[in-house]
Amino acid sequence: MFSLETLDIDLKAMKEESQEASYMLDDEYFKSLDDAQIQKGNVSVTMAIRKASEDNFTLTMRVEGVVTVQCDRCLDDMEQPIEASDTCYVRIGHNDPEEDDDTITVDENEGILRPAWLIYELIALAIPIKHVHAPGKCNDAMTQKLEELSATRSGDEDAEEAIDPRWAKLIKLKK
Repeated sequence: MFSLETLDIDLKAMKEESQEASYMLDDEYFKSLDDAQIQKGNVSVTMAIRKASEDNFTLTMRVEGVVTVQCDRCLDDMEQPIEASDTCYVRIGHNDPEEDDDTITVDENEGILRPAWLIYELIALAIPIKHVHAPGKCNDAMTQKLEELSATRSGDEDAEEAIDPRWAKLIKLKK
């Protein structure tokens, strides 16, 4: 099982101005997250954290790889390539309800940034809204069934003739 603690960054222990880390995240990473919709993938993550001041940091993340998602057309699993990067700001201090959403506040008593869920969100946002297999790669049985159902629905002309009489008068006005 993947330990999410391997991704943690101890901000108080940073001696250098900047620090970089690279990880290869696989199925075990996705399974170790609670409530994650993505369960499979192979993603390369590069994180760079730069110390701006004693309590302020800049975190830059880059993800690249493939995740397994469900095809919208045939419902089979498919590999979706992803690539994304993001920069966020981190500060050590107390959680202030009036702070802006662009800054992540880490408890000053702890001083550890836990980016596991931030990485997951970056991966999830990199997935296109519509994910469909390349032409000809969808499940043939499901594609055939979909075409049959689409053909019967569009070829059903009896539904057009059975119009509510209230709408029939409006159609006449339209013509």
